[in-house]
Amino acid sequence: MIRLVGTVLLSTLLLSPLMASANTLISEPASCELQQADNPLSLNLALCQQLAKLGDANAQYLLGDYWSADVQENADLATAANWYEQASAQGNAQAQWKLGQMYMQGQGVHKNLLQAYIILKMASVNGIDEALYQADEVAEQMDKRDLLLANQILGQVFQSYLAELKTLDSFE
Repeated sequence: MIRLVGTVLLSTLLLSPLMASANTLISEPASCELQQADNPLSLNLALCQQLAKLGDANAQYLLGDYWSADVQENADLATAANWYEQASAQGNAQAQWKLGQMYMQGQGVHKNLLQAYIILKMASVNGIDEALYQADEVAEQMDKRDLLLANQILGQVFQSYLAELKTLDSFE
């Protein structure tokens, strides 16, 4: 069951950027910026929350940043992790990287090196070079059995990814 859930989650993390770029008929949603000077923060925050609830990965990522910010007086790392997870599931590499770090350090989530390793590897595949080095650091702390399991899950995700690529190629 854990492998199935992990495979489904990781397939989503890897395939979402591919699917988003493949579907050019979908129009770009409105965007939010929390630091717009011409609007009060409460208005910008409300817009981002609205867009995030509609599935906007960038808004979800920005809300994760908002709730994890050290300067944020009311920082809520569990809420930040939730928003990062939602953005990660849509292929947002920055959110994957930050979520992987949270699992690595046990910030806002229970420390889980297996999840940290997998998510950091996904972030590296999606373009965050630093995540690859951090995944290697995590691997050094993992026992061999967990590292083997993590690599098996990543292998399954990659196989699903290749199968999806073949499916997309057949539509061209």
